[in-house]
Amino acid sequence: MKTSRISLWATATGLAAGTVIAVRRVRTPRATAAAGPDRWLAVTINCGPHELSPEKLPPPLREYGERIETRIRPAPGDRGTELAVRLRQPQPQAAHSMTARLAGDDPRQDLRRALRAAKSLLEAGEVLQPDTPPTTRNTPGGKLVGLLSRRAGGEGVL
Repeated sequence: MKTSRISLWATATGLAAGTVIAVRRVRTPRATAAAGPDRWLAVTINCGPHELSPEKLPPPLREYGERIETRIRPAPGDRGTELAVRLRQPQPQAAHSMTARLAGDDPRQDLRRALRAAKSLLEAGEVLQPDTPPTTRNTPGGKLVGLLSRRAGGEGVL
């Protein structure tokens, strides 16, 4: 009897907390400027700011040509150089939708991949790829990890 009361109270508390979080998310306006589709994508590169210029970008970014804006400045705390890029032309809102992002059709994903490849080329001299998994059998768990790893390259998170 005592265990069922504790379970009931724990469930009620969890539901109440979930409701409060949901209501706050709906009522609290989000910072759209930081998360907007034209935000800068940036990486910190281990080199001095004088070693980079918008005219001499690595090949993955050079392919974008005039379609991107580039910003190069010292990284905070003298920890290298911050290389930031963004698309010049605003993209349609549908290009940034959740379905476009999940399908890999968000144009920022390709730009993010190119930016990471440029960082790798500047720091290591080659584009580093993740190691292949040590297993030779493609299990359901392995397929899930592979899917998440491919998605992480464009989205920036798993």
